[in-house]
Amino acid sequence: VQLQASGGGLVQPGGSLRLSCAASGSIFSINRMGWYRQAPGKQRELVAAISPGGSPNYADSMEGRFTISRDNAKNTVYLQMNSLKPEDTAVYYCNALLIESGKGNYYWGQGTQVTVSS
Repeated sequence: VQLQASGGGLVQPGGSLRLSCAASGSIFSINRMGWYRQAPGKQRELVAAISPGGSPNYADSMEGRFTISRDNAKNTVYLQMNSLKPEDTAVYYCNALLIESGKGNYYWGQGTQVTVSS
């Protein structure tokens, strides 16, 4: 199973970006999907996650600015980021939980850089 993230880049403060992450490979079904981020010198933190049925949850600092969604037919999760701030600068990683042979396995994408700067 591979996760391919895309959509990062350089954006000015107040701008928007949309990240995508597509899962491919031997997939029966994907359980929870999510986005994490890691800024230089900081630990990786949860940005948002979404259940198979589409119920989202967000880190407090992101709620209201970020929207997570998923397309189960495409095995893809999205993160719409609005009103970006310089402190949102980080490498963003997608994550997926798959149930395989009765066991939950987490998979990670390669990360996509988001830089918010004027």
